Amino acid sequence: MPLLKNPLKRIKDLTHYPCTSSADPTTPSKTEGIDINSRPRASSTTKDHLIKNSINNCSKDDLNKDYNNERFKRSEEKYSHRNGNEEVKRSPDISQDQQPAFESVFHEGDFIKNEAIDCERLYRPLSMNMSKSWNLESQLDGEVLSFRARIHTLRRISSKMVFIIFRQQTITIQGILKSFGQPEKFQMNSDHKNFTESVSEKMVRYVGHLPSETLVLVRAKLREAPNRVINVTIHNYEFEVYEIHKIGDLSENVPFTVYDAENIGRDIRNNEEDDVSSTDLDECDARPISYTSTTSNDEFHSKNTEAPRFKPKTIRKSKKSSEIYKKENRSLSQRVRLDNRIIDLRTGPSQSIFRIQSGICNLFRSYLNTEGFLEIHTPKIQRGTTESGASVFEVNYFGRPAFLAQSPQLAKQMCIAADFERVYEIGPVFRAEDSNTPRHLTEFTGLDLEMTIEEHYHEAINIIDGMLKNIWKELYQRYHSEIDLISQFYPHDRILWLDKTFHISFSDGIKMLEEDGWTDEYGNLPSITEDLSTRAEARLGTLIREKYKTDYYILDKFPASARPFYTMPDPKDDRFTNSFDIFLRGQEIISGGQRIHDAKFLEKQMKKKGVRPDSMPDYMEGFRWGVPPHAGCGIGLERLTSLFLNLGNIRLASIFPLDPKSFPIKPQAIKLRHEEASTINLPWGEHDLDEIESLQPLEKLIANYGDAANTAWLDDQYHVWRHPKSGAAQGYVISSGYAIVIGDPLCDKSQYQQVIFSFLHFIRIRKELKPIWIIAGPITEEILAERYLWKTIGCIAEERINPRNNPALKDKDLARKIRHARSKGVREFKLIKSQPMYEDLRTKIGYRIQEWHKSRKGMQVHLTQIRPWVDQEHRRYFYSQTGDGNIHALIVLHQLSPKNGYQIKISLEFPNAPSGTIESLILYSMKSIVAEDPEAKQVTFGTGALPKVRGGRNIGSFKLIALKKAYNKLYQQLKLNNKSEFRDKMGVWSDPVYICFPSGGLGPFGIKAMMDFLGAD
Repeated sequence: MPLLKNPLKRIKDLTHYPCTSSADPTTPSKTEGIDINSRPRASSTTKDHLIKNSINNCSKDDLNKDYNNERFKRSEEKYSHRNGNEEVKRSPDISQDQQPAFESVFHEGDFIKNEAIDCERLYRPLSMNMSKSWNLESQLDGEVLSFRARIHTLRRISSKMVFIIFRQQTITIQGILKSFGQPEKFQMNSDHKNFTESVSEKMVRYVGHLPSETLVLVRAKLREAPNRVINVTIHNYEFEVYEIHKIGDLSENVPFTVYDAENIGRDIRNNEEDDVSSTDLDECDARPISYTSTTSNDEFHSKNTEAPRFKPKTIRKSKKSSEIYKKENRSLSQRVRLDNRIIDLRTGPSQSIFRIQSGICNLFRSYLNTEGFLEIHTPKIQRGTTESGASVFEVNYFGRPAFLAQSPQLAKQMCIAADFERVYEIGPVFRAEDSNTPRHLTEFTGLDLEMTIEEHYHEAINIIDGMLKNIWKELYQRYHSEIDLISQFYPHDRILWLDKTFHISFSDGIKMLEEDGWTDEYGNLPSITEDLSTRAEARLGTLIREKYKTDYYILDKFPASARPFYTMPDPKDDRFTNSFDIFLRGQEIISGGQRIHDAKFLEKQMKKKGVRPDSMPDYMEGFRWGVPPHAGCGIGLERLTSLFLNLGNIRLASIFPLDPKSFPIKPQAIKLRHEEASTINLPWGEHDLDEIESLQPLEKLIANYGDAANTAWLDDQYHVWRHPKSGAAQGYVISSGYAIVIGDPLCDKSQYQQVIFSFLHFIRIRKELKPIWIIAGPITEEILAERYLWKTIGCIAEERINPRNNPALKDKDLARKIRHARSKGVREFKLIKSQPMYEDLRTKIGYRIQEWHKSRKGMQVHLTQIRPWVDQEHRRYFYSQTGDGNIHALIVLHQLSPKNGYQIKISLEFPNAPSGTIESLILYSMKSIVAEDPEAKQVTFGTGALPKVRGGRNIGSFKLIALKKAYNKLYQQLKLNNKSEFRDKMGVWSDPVYICFPSGGLGPFGIKAMMDFLGAD
């Protein structure tokens, strides 16, 4: 029986892996809303490969000591053990709570105290030889084993049963944790002693709240599964779990789980565009992760089972919860995955890709070693450039210019001059090429070789050709299981190659393209004296595959215009060179050729190519002192891996890819108005959130990070969620089963992704609401569209003005209205709390607001209420009054973040006010705020409606057409253009914001919920 290539690793030393459990156990798992039975997982030929060299097969003496002396004797609270009729101290049993299991609030400290004592048996030095092999079927079935793994995903069936998939690298196996009414008996090891084991309901609840990707130490009995287990790589065995110990906390939520990322090979579900009634999950959806058919209670291996293995009624989901299960199961964009590379590297495909890449390096090295090559390591900082025409990274070398090596080409040739004869290197290569294609990286790993030749450069071609064929053959033999797994996510055919490699000249390749009638995008035929374009290479590869049945071929005698200065010209036609490219699947994987070995001729060619010989003195010395004829090549490891597996993007074959967009410049931090209310430099320091008396005040968060939409959260109708780690805030309103989410999160922009992730988890899992996000800024819109595949549209915008501009200087009509107000005796004032008659003025303003409300007619749309006296610390008040003491207008400015300045929160012109009153008061307030706050660069009126809907991301044409029709009707009916027309006079510019919604989220019911919230009945 084959053995596991990557065995489960034992833990030998408790001091290195303390058993800690400090996280809030009520934190919901990321996978609560995922239908973990609906996605087929990669099968594997490692069905019996699980636990080689890794099992804590406890010794007889240790077991006797543990079980007879310590096992059931605990002086402190414990969560799952009982010794006969003797009860151990326990914390209050929460199993009688009326809440669902995933909403129960408890503390793991109530039942994990003295957990380190219980870990002694699991962590102590073990007697098993690490190199020992196990025959799984004959020796492990029925054994109680200890191993370390990550929680891949889990499914809570009830408060007494949890199904868990454990993962180690590419291997997954199902575990079942179930509370027993009576202690469960099992046999331990070869002495066949019976021991009792019980699992409390509290333990099941605790484990049910562990998030995916948690690293755990597990003690469980391996048993043959009653039915074939699907969605895992070990199909015929499962674990009956007795203990799970959390090795460490996830200090923050992962942006996605490995379970999510492994959806990449699946088509994104074509959700209906409109709201539809979701049916309950059927019986097969109610199955726990796992089997191909239902299983009776008798097959659960326990006589005291309180619930059947499958009990659809206990987990039947509501419409909302059912939608969560279906829609969470989606693909992730490569951009999100690459931005969170560590999590992505945990996935089965990524693990397999880099095993294969490691195999390529090993095979490259071993083959060349047998051919008499010597491995070398050359410097990566060079005095001059290596390749003509290629961009380089310049570095400051102690005040002198130097460059990162574009290749080890010069050093390889210098080694040939030093009589090394045959050399190779595996090392980094740097290319400063601003090319953001799926084929290019700015740093990659080069596989380079150089060798002396006796008569012809085809000697090197033969070595390279044999090496590559050996790599293909050995990869398919050694890594067939990894290749099979990858192919389920990145479908591809096996490489076709011929026993005698197809070898064609560059000129003949051009003829094949001409005979095919191929032309470039401008209609030009390919030229024999110019390099092939990417499209031409791909077409030539297709033609060769169709005609010669091979994906792998050699294109020889490249034109001199496409080669660097050191390439040997063809002695018969100097338009061409003794150089070649090797192609795989229609793309170049190797560039090589014969090098010039005559010093004078080399200097001549360097000058012709614009390279100064004196810039490379060490290089030139080797040729002046005599060098034999030689040839070589360079191979890009990442490109070779990507093309072999047909990944489609070279970044997937780079462990931590670098391209021209890497290392983006972070915007300079703006000084906050209230440093004590920062979400980065937390005011509670090292204390946990539950240890502090209060979070950062919402009002101060708005002044630090807010925009106009955030000020609405101060109204009573809004719920404000707070992020448990940073104290960041997000406001929303519940409307007809939807969460109408308003504005961006109140936090630093660098925290948006983490905060949005936690907030959506709260809304969809805890609240079971369907989210619709309105007034989402560009960063939020990008996260929702790219990370969650939400659809986005643009029909609203923040309407901002420069408070230093006076539009009346350019608008004659506006200037006339202001003069009219002045002629009627209207004067502007700032309302200050310390001034006399302050309370009388507030009372008068209150009466005038009531009159304004009574004068309103028709349908109204609003995000907020008229509440002028909220958060007075961050508001500025201005009013217009005539000589008779009558108040005619009110302006309230609300202080926003330093970047966003202020919002004209309230702008009211009361009944019977002279024309021009409100315009005059707005200009007065702008002058006042600039005088008070010289740093204020902009003021916003808030959001206004745009005349047309603009399509955003992920939205289909049919859905967009339907939304445009609905919006146009509302735009006319609600007269949404009125406010915008008035604001245009004040010199506003539009700063677009977005409406974002998941698939099916903005159908008739979603639109109605949104309009109900806006008050447009």
